[in-house]
Amino acid sequence: MSLKTIVVMPAYNAETTVERTVRDIPAGLADEIILVDDCSADRTVEVARRLGLTVIEHERNQGYGGNQKTCYTEALQRGADIVIMIHPDYQYDSRLAPHLIRFIADGYFDIMLGSRIRTRRESLTGGMPIWKYLSNRFLTITENILLGQNLSEYHTGYRAYSRRVLETIPWRSNSDDFAFDAQFLVQAIYFGFRIAEIPVPVRYMAEASSINWRRSVRYGLENLKVIGQLWLHRLGVKRNPLFIPAAADAPAPTKTTT
Repeated sequence: MSLKTIVVMPAYNAETTVERTVRDIPAGLADEIILVDDCSADRTVEVARRLGLTVIEHERNQGYGGNQKTCYTEALQRGADIVIMIHPDYQYDSRLAPHLIRFIADGYFDIMLGSRIRTRRESLTGGMPIWKYLSNRFLTITENILLGQNLSEYHTGYRAYSRRVLETIPWRSNSDDFAFDAQFLVQAIYFGFRIAEIPVPVRYMAEASSINWRRSVRYGLENLKVIGQLWLHRLGVKRNPLFIPAAADAPAPTKTTT
């Protein structure tokens, strides 16, 4: 039986990059591509509709995490067996998507990540700012030690999930901001899901989305905070809804326009 694969794209001001991102997705990879627009100020929605994508528009800006919540809610309700998130800002190489999906479809892993950290030279040559590279390394090493993992990167936005992952993890309780991704991986580790990764080229450019130094510091602190919350929950000191399996019922989907 073939598995239904849906690509989700959390979008914000991606007018100049969404078409290149979509064109690089191998033909026949996805049964559907869903773009969720978070109140872009440019022509992202118009371009996405012209490309034939399923377009969902937020009536107000809900943040990066809030955008993903809509993405996953819609994908599950449309019967997805595998969901892969590809940012429409062209930072990640869409041509590698089949490799992420294959390991899940074949039953080897539950979550696949596209890691931007294969070598220091590749990361920096690809345009990753040195301060971002160093903070990425510090956080990842710290997270590996505290979580008992050996991942090369926790902070990639190129991710594929099995349906069971999205039905188990209580991601609706997560942050609506950039901390969503960190919370999701810590939750996945807590629930015992199998996580693996493949290297992907780094592609930083003016059009690619990125957070500034101030928000990066906040993001780093949020990463450490959720690990602390995990340990308090594990030790029975403070029960946390982030680590309680998701309820079977889900909220209604956001209004969809195509």
